[in-house]
Amino acid sequence: MEKKPFYITTPIYYPSAKLHIGHAYCTTIADAIARFKRLAGYDVFFLTGSDEHGQKIQQTAEGAGVTPIQYVDKIVAGFRNLWKELHISHDDFIRTTEERHQRVVQEIFRRIYEKGDIYKGSYKGLYCTPCESYWTEHQLDENGCCPDCHRPVQEVSEEAYFFKMSKYADKVLAYIEENPEFIQPVSRRNEMINFIKQGLEDLCISRTSFDWGIPVPTDPKHVIYVWFDALSNYLTPIGFLDDEAKFGKYWPADVHLVGKEIVRFHSIIWPCILMALDLPLPKKVYGHGWLIVDGDKMSKSKGNVVDPLALIEEFSADAIRYFLLREINLGQDGNFSRDALITRINSDLANDLGNLLHRTLNMIGKFQGGSLLPPAGESAVDASLKADAMDTVKAYEEEMEAMQLSSAIKKVWAFVSRANKYIDETAPWVLAKDPGKKQELANTMYHLAESLRIISVLISPYMPVTAERIWKQLGLSEDFSKVQLSDIREWGGTPGDLKVGLPEQLFPRIEVEKDEAAPVKQEKPAKKEKQGKAEHEEITIEDFSKIHLRVVRVLAAEPVPKTEKLLKLTVDLGDEQREIVSGIAQHYAPEDLVGKNVVMVINLKPAKIRGIVSHGMVLAASHGDGMKLLSVDMPVGSRVR
Repeated sequence: MEKKPFYITTPIYYPSAKLHIGHAYCTTIADAIARFKRLAGYDVFFLTGSDEHGQKIQQTAEGAGVTPIQYVDKIVAGFRNLWKELHISHDDFIRTTEERHQRVVQEIFRRIYEKGDIYKGSYKGLYCTPCESYWTEHQLDENGCCPDCHRPVQEVSEEAYFFKMSKYADKVLAYIEENPEFIQPVSRRNEMINFIKQGLEDLCISRTSFDWGIPVPTDPKHVIYVWFDALSNYLTPIGFLDDEAKFGKYWPADVHLVGKEIVRFHSIIWPCILMALDLPLPKKVYGHGWLIVDGDKMSKSKGNVVDPLALIEEFSADAIRYFLLREINLGQDGNFSRDALITRINSDLANDLGNLLHRTLNMIGKFQGGSLLPPAGESAVDASLKADAMDTVKAYEEEMEAMQLSSAIKKVWAFVSRANKYIDETAPWVLAKDPGKKQELANTMYHLAESLRIISVLISPYMPVTAERIWKQLGLSEDFSKVQLSDIREWGGTPGDLKVGLPEQLFPRIEVEKDEAAPVKQEKPAKKEKQGKAEHEEITIEDFSKIHLRVVRVLAAEPVPKTEKLLKLTVDLGDEQREIVSGIAQHYAPEDLVGKNVVMVINLKPAKIRGIVSHGMVLAASHGDGMKLLSVDMPVGSRVR
């Protein structure tokens, strides 16, 4: 059966002299979606590239004493290297300086000109060189600057060609309103509707004041406006002029994934151009948010631009990919911080996933000579694990199809936690001591290996290298690059006589300074009078406002090994799950906590307690020897004020 095509694009990136983590973010999202679609059986075409024309590039190259092509060649090489290091699986890398693209842009100009939708006139107005954008007076910000980058605009006056964009304003508006999925998320869609309703003017699409661009085919002293040029890149690699079958297969694009600051170009200007060409519009334009660094937008002047290559060298590409995709809800702005990255690596990758693989392979080696034995029969806990696995696969598919990557990852990690809990529930080390429990032990080892097989496939769009490492450590012989999602929709794909490999560490723990994540100690009060004084010390409302309290639900609870007072809790915050360590084991049995809605401090600095990174603290009241958690009848995620 012929595979269904899927065409996804990132914006073609402006050749910035300094790569930053924002470049990595957008392309990693697109790569994860492309990899998932291949996994789901689609015929994927994934495009990225570089946008190399325009006045700003010409001026920058002149300032550096090189030609524009020399300037962009060096920077494009940096992009290609970053995509290689990040394991980006693009099918084509388009450069707008390539001859194949110039032919497409000039043919598009010619067709629209012959249709009568391009005319020659003179332009006098406002232009933002950094953004390569034209603006009217009423579109400027409150300081009379570019509404996108908030830098000064300049008044320009020159002969130019214009595209009759106003002719298509009503048609584009009707399309957006009639197709709610066309622009996502909804906030971007509403912005574009409001923008169009303010009125669309004809678009100036040529310049004569510089020559770094594609010449107008009938009037070479003009070069074509950079956005008219750049947007056309989506047609070039899929055979617009030279491969009708390929073009018919992949167009219209399924997803244009772009930063929110350029949604307007992709959802208004680009549709107008396509309508003038009598071509169908892309199915979706998705505007993702910005990546904020330690609470502040990246800026060279602020010195907070994060080099992705340095991060990859220090932490690995898969760790960076996982953090970006897990931590940020697509469509919203997201925060990047080194501390948060290290916490995720230690808790999710080293503790949860790494320990699950290491413990499983060690036990198979120790208890069964490194080989699985065929399973026979099942206990209630075995059946529960299998059901959770299949539920996870189903939910994962649904979330990934909806491009809810962060939510999909969290569901996978909930199953990783479930598999770790299964080890504690079945206690293989106890089964191994009882000759009568040999089959029960075999079942447990098989179910853990099968869980890891499924997990390795599920994480492959996010962490392709780690996924294949798990696959190989399990000893599975099938070519991992050929594995499909259909291979894990049913339980039992792991051979019953599999010889597993030796465990290798996936992610070494990153040791942090003590003051960054100091263990919580139970300290004796110094003196009663000093303790009382501390309890009654006044704080300001500003002090209190720094504490973020939220209602959370306890999903799982288990004793911390070799302790009498500590429990490890897995809690649901409404938009994420966390693990915390609490000293309440002498007051609550683990099973009594599951399902409780309790109050938690969620912005407490993470602390490592008995090797477990605790991400918060639940509130409890104590009287004498008694202690009770603060439990409230409010929905999960409710803010406590």
